Amino acid sequence: MGTAISLDLADDLPAATLHELAEETFGWLREVDARFSTYREDSEVRRFDRGELPLAEASADLRLVLERCADLWGATDGFFDAYVTGRLDPSGYVKGWSAQVASDRLLAAGAANHCVNAGGDVRVRGHSATGGPWRIGVRHPWDPSATCLVLTGTDLAVATSGVYERGEHVLDPRRGAAVQGLRSVTVVGADLGVADAYATAAVAMGRSGIGWLDRLPDHLHAVVTDDARLLHSTRLPLAD
Repeated sequence: MGTAISLDLADDLPAATLHELAEETFGWLREVDARFSTYREDSEVRRFDRGELPLAEASADLRLVLERCADLWGATDGFFDAYVTGRLDPSGYVKGWSAQVASDRLLAAGAANHCVNAGGDVRVRGHSATGGPWRIGVRHPWDPSATCLVLTGTDLAVATSGVYERGEHVLDPRRGAAVQGLRSVTVVGADLGVADAYATAAVAMGRSGIGWLDRLPDHLHAVVTDDARLLHSTRLPLAD
């Protein structure tokens, strides 16, 4: 779906094993692209949206994603809406979800130390090749060559949504118009798909999203406002 994806396997495993794990991971992500890309007319999500594919004949993955998107619509008071543009586009959940599934599969396969980075949505587990915790840089929303903060940890799902790359593409589903107030929102939790959706919802809320994030259980956040203020949870795992 036009997303650059990188994989860092930090376990001391045979080269052939690491190669096989990488191939399986990227194979899964190619499968996700074929099924969920809104840019491919033959994708399952486009065929379902056009009414060509009945729900009963949809894949288990598509049915799961639709169910999760419905749950997230309720959890965000409608600000995460897979139909906000008038057509089905679950990308705000699928990108994080697919990377989370990739990480879960790596862990189950014995690769306990890894980093999956799907266009800035990052799932890390264990330790990096240095033996220390992973360091996750959050892109500066005005300077693509800089970070605005760096997080660190051994088991983190870090999702960032913003308007600095694709312009004001996040819509307020209640007004159907682009929102202003928040330049960038980063959400940290245990599940990358949920964190991704929450970050998108908070951007759609505008400045009121800050208070919503403050009340969100089991998640931490960092926000950059349009007037360049950086606000974040006091317990955010910042690197020294």
